[in-house]
Amino acid sequence: MITRTARCSCGQLVVSCTGEPVRVSICHCHACQRRTGSAFGAQARFLASNVVIAGTATEYMRTSESGSRAMFSFCPICASIVYWNFEGDTEQTAIALGAFAGEPFPAPQISMYGEQGHAWVRLPDDLDHG
Repeated sequence: MITRTARCSCGQLVVSCTGEPVRVSICHCHACQRRTGSAFGAQARFLASNVVIAGTATEYMRTSESGSRAMFSFCPICASIVYWNFEGDTEQTAIALGAFAGEPFPAPQISMYGEQGHAWVRLPDDLDHG
């Protein structure tokens, strides 16, 4: 079974994930653009039972535009957001795709909030636009 490892920029906060992700997705919402400093956020969701976290994390609760809440965990040294959990969902952990730098990943299955995305972003036609 495959194990992938996500890390913050300084390497202090490490998340190991066993097995395949439940879902790989892209989000174009303004909050994700601000959170990542990029045109969109990309995440992989894993079963929480397949996730092992090592290191110290600082947490920040954010309410999304739809009203749902997520607890973001980031490194207190380098401030990289590495993982987050959605309020009320104890079965999955979302991990920033960029934190898996160099690890192979399946393509995203879904793209959210595309109407808030930048017009120049082009994604595959077969991607679900949830």
